[in-house]
Amino acid sequence: MDNEPAKRQHICKRFDRELEDIRNRALTMGGLVERQVEEALKSILNNDVELGERVILNDISVNALEVSIDEECTQILVRRQPAAVDLRVVVAVIKTITDLERIGDEAKRIARQAIDMAGHYCKKNQFLDLQHLGRHGIQLLHKSLDAFARLDVDLALDVVHEDRKVDSEYESIIRQQMTYMMEDPRTIPASIDIMWAARALERVGDRACNICEYVIYQVKGKDVRHTRLEDIESEFKTQ
Repeated sequence: MDNEPAKRQHICKRFDRELEDIRNRALTMGGLVERQVEEALKSILNNDVELGERVILNDISVNALEVSIDEECTQILVRRQPAAVDLRVVVAVIKTITDLERIGDEAKRIARQAIDMAGHYCKKNQFLDLQHLGRHGIQLLHKSLDAFARLDVDLALDVVHEDRKVDSEYESIIRQQMTYMMEDPRTIPASIDIMWAARALERVGDRACNICEYVIYQVKGKDVRHTRLEDIESEFKTQ
């Protein structure tokens, strides 16, 4: 009988390690996905077909990691039957890796546009706004992963707020590329590829916001999806 409390404590510590492990693996996956987006953006800006092909090939690693982490989360749910905070950790990880896998898909789409653009006529400086949008989207992804690592609600809210600027930049690129196409039909193939790439980068920002919503859910226990940003900030933003 004297050993029972010690045994329960050991089991609890092991459970804590399991929860920490799935969070760490999700962050590892996040780092891989962030690198995928960076290289995809580089491939289209530098007309680097070889790099674009490598991004597409490496998507297999992202998918495999999602499957592995998801399986580990399922095993925790079956074995531990977590409740309250522990359950929110597992749910947040499952949702986060799903969005990370989809961000990986967006990186693959950008890389495909880079390959498709090879040899297309482009106007000088046609990529400048895409470069800015890409850097902004990658920054949001990095901040969302930082918020996830630190369980930082304020940083998560900042990312959600900043995504509005990404949306505005995306709309500006669409208008700009439409203008290019009307002024010079030779730019049409490249402009279409740029618009598809811009759409993918805009989606990276959206999915970074999703990750931040999961951070808020994990820390505060409230699902803030489909909730106005102003309402979320009024309830959770610290002074």
